[in-house]
Amino acid sequence: MTARIGVVTFPGTLDDHDSQRAVRVAGAEAVPLWHRDKDLKQVDAVVLPGGFSYGDYLRAGAISRFSPVMETIIEQARAGMPVLGICNGFQVLCEAHLLPGAMLRNTALHFVCRDQRLRVENAATAWTADYTAGQEISIPLKNIDGRYTADEHTLDELEAEGRVAFRYATGGPAAGGYGNPNGSLRDIAGITNAAGNVVGLMPHPEHAVEPLVGTGGTDGLGFFTSVLKKLVSA
Repeated sequence: MTARIGVVTFPGTLDDHDSQRAVRVAGAEAVPLWHRDKDLKQVDAVVLPGGFSYGDYLRAGAISRFSPVMETIIEQARAGMPVLGICNGFQVLCEAHLLPGAMLRNTALHFVCRDQRLRVENAATAWTADYTAGQEISIPLKNIDGRYTADEHTLDELEAEGRVAFRYATGGPAAGGYGNPNGSLRDIAGITNAAGNVVGLMPHPEHAVEPLVGTGGTDGLGFFTSVLKKLVSA
């Protein structure tokens, strides 16, 4: 039976159709979910895509976190359903307390849009199992509120528990896609919850699932194939 992966649309969401396409390219059925509907339509996993969500002028994701669909997603995520938050979706997951920390305005106060090198730190989550720890991938990045922050205790806890999923790769010129693009603490680009079923990151893997797109080509496809294997083995 084909896995069903829901993709949520909030008012202002930009990348829901891109995420739906990525799901289909990976071999699953993409199921559109509207933010005001509590019904998840019997999906097996959920993607909160990037772009913007209503109320971001207050704080990114702060209002969307209270959308009716999030009530069900929070309940199901805590029960083990795989959930991926991309960019604004990562912000919503933090606001919903499914992931710790928050995103602040980029250090340079400018919108950043470029191909970004990432280093995979945790390849044992529902969304990263098709990668290997230490692998570097290229994923498009586009944000202005992408600076990950948390208190020192939380950061230490993430490190100790292996819950930093991705870091911005260093060692090359920033203009070439290397280095920390937004001032995120400890170069953190993405994290996971303790159970490994909820992952959030700022870069956009849905924009790197086909060979003709960007320098990463299909580097982002592993997110979606990983969760399919997880669902099949469950």
